[in-house]
Amino acid sequence: MEKPNVVTCTAPVNIAVIKYWGKRNEELILPINSSLSVTLHQDQLKTTTTVATSRSFQEDRIWLNGKEEDITHPRLQSCLREIYTLARVFGVEGELSGIARQGSGSACRSMYGGFVQWIMGQKDDGKDSLAQQVEPETHWPELRILVLVVSAERKPVGSTSGMQTSVQTSCLLKHRAESVVPGRMREMIEAVRRKDFAAFAELTMKDSNQFHATCLDTYPPIFYLNRVSQQVISLVHRYNKHYGETRVAYTFDAGPNAVIFTLQQHVPEFVQVVRHFFPPETNGGQFIRGLPVSSVALSEELKQTIGLESTPKGISYIISTKAGPGPCVVEDQHLLGSDGLPKKTV
Repeated sequence: MEKPNVVTCTAPVNIAVIKYWGKRNEELILPINSSLSVTLHQDQLKTTTTVATSRSFQEDRIWLNGKEEDITHPRLQSCLREIYTLARVFGVEGELSGIARQGSGSACRSMYGGFVQWIMGQKDDGKDSLAQQVEPETHWPELRILVLVVSAERKPVGSTSGMQTSVQTSCLLKHRAESVVPGRMREMIEAVRRKDFAAFAELTMKDSNQFHATCLDTYPPIFYLNRVSQQVISLVHRYNKHYGETRVAYTFDAGPNAVIFTLQQHVPEFVQVVRHFFPPETNGGQFIRGLPVSSVALSEELKQTIGLESTPKGISYIISTKAGPGPCVVEDQHLLGSDGLPKKTV
């Protein structure tokens, strides 16, 4: 059998600080507004994909998390048609963010590291709806991200169907896309370039709040935040008020998990605040994952100022990370063997 050509890449997760919600073209996945995200470091969160090609393979097959999936899915076919003309496995370079967009809109922003905007574009064919790096991951080394995992359950309303309903029924969504986001994009890019945390943080929180307001303005309404999510929002505002400045910001995607942005110097205390008001089941190290976080004592004054009711096990665990690079080719992590089938895991 001919030796297959095998390439493995890792790709990062990105967190939008100016949200994408709603498409003007469902088939091409063209958004109704531009968006901006921070690419998270792959040392903490990443996906790994292996592609194997050989003339001796009889058919195209795909596995996701070890389970074989239907390769005839329309979105997957849309990506594959493009990738078969451009993909790196054939030694050809091209504009890949436009291809990634056709699989999942926000995935196009993961084609770059650091701070990335997805320009909505104007053309009907979507050729100008592409991701573009605003600043690399090295631009703001003090910035830190904490993912507060509230629930790992499947969300009740998926993003695709939720967006469709919002576009059809929410007046606020139309106003947001046309009148609010363009200005926020300009302000956010400037805040990132100036490394102005207070401006970055306020825009991030306001945009998260407005995104979830459009979900409530959808008919019937969509509820992605739960009671713990709302408590985290209250905790962040009370913490900032205690210090008289914006030290911490939250954002929530289409789910209850909070993503916190702060600066490196504030991480130990804020993590301890979360641990205090959302005490974990055990005091083991598994509550904090990723970048190490040193332990500090909280003042009684700070605890009293925040003054929230304790919610044991409200937060399952915290992932501590920072901004990171875009996709990477790796040589020693192939998921497929020479026969094109998934390797057995021990």
